[in-house]
Amino acid sequence: MEQEREDRREIHPAQQLTEQALLLRSQAKKKNKRDTQDAHRGITYEFIPDTRLYPPPGYSGSVEAVKIPWKLHGPKNNNNNKMPRPHVHVACVIYRIREDRVTSNTKTIIYSHGNATDIGAMHFMQVIIAKGLQCNVIMYDYSGYGESGGVPLEGNTYTDIETVYDYTLEHVVRDNIERNIILYGQSVGGGPSCYLASKKVNLGGLILHSAFMSGMRVLTSSRALACLDIFPNITRIKNVNCPVLVIHGMLDEEVTFEHGKSLHDAVPEDCKRPPWWVKDRGHNDITEGRQKVLEYIQKLKSFFDSLDND
Repeated sequence: MEQEREDRREIHPAQQLTEQALLLRSQAKKKNKRDTQDAHRGITYEFIPDTRLYPPPGYSGSVEAVKIPWKLHGPKNNNNNKMPRPHVHVACVIYRIREDRVTSNTKTIIYSHGNATDIGAMHFMQVIIAKGLQCNVIMYDYSGYGESGGVPLEGNTYTDIETVYDYTLEHVVRDNIERNIILYGQSVGGGPSCYLASKKVNLGGLILHSAFMSGMRVLTSSRALACLDIFPNITRIKNVNCPVLVIHGMLDEEVTFEHGKSLHDAVPEDCKRPPWWVKDRGHNDITEGRQKVLEYIQKLKSFFDSLDND
């Protein structure tokens, strides 16, 4: 009987969190070691879309899968064929338009996705964006998501996007022109996007799609717990100096419309672009349906045109 009572005893929530954190760190350690070994051996990757997903339209550009190492530990030491110290690699898929269509104004979007998806599930929309806007798109998974190493922590997402930004500037954007890089943050992806946009002087633009003012403000409007807040977008958006487009569904129940409206209002006046308030859509369905996809691409095109006209 005593053993039965012991078996039925609930695990304390704090213990559950501790065990979950230990599991995540253990998984990250294995993935980091594997990715570092792959890099040392010259392993390359191929993006193979899940056949169960709705196929995107035909795309004449190229789709490339890469894993980008954090530069946190400095250059690798490969003396005497010794393995470098394992560290985080960020999994990315790069959609490049055809080389003969690249111009000095060709834009590259760094897309930070929402919480409940990954670079595989977003394949359809990335092809739509790359094809519809004739731009490059680089999509990445945060630490602890998909095929990326590391653990899912706020600070790690900042290192993730900085790593991707440096790689994009060096390997994707023609002539290393920072003005041709556009940051795109959807939902939680607005966090790392606002963070980086507030730090960059020559960034081309920022798009916030169903983003929140801050993590805590999604739960409560009270500022009593401000010291515990994560992704303080509403503060950082005031420090950007690039054009900003805010997209938000007016029926959004997860991140209410007030978040999008407040973010737009906080953008410096000379950086504001006309927002897109989507009257009949919520948090995850703004681009659902052929007509909405066409409207979505047209809104992004108008934003791109405003950049070229500056």
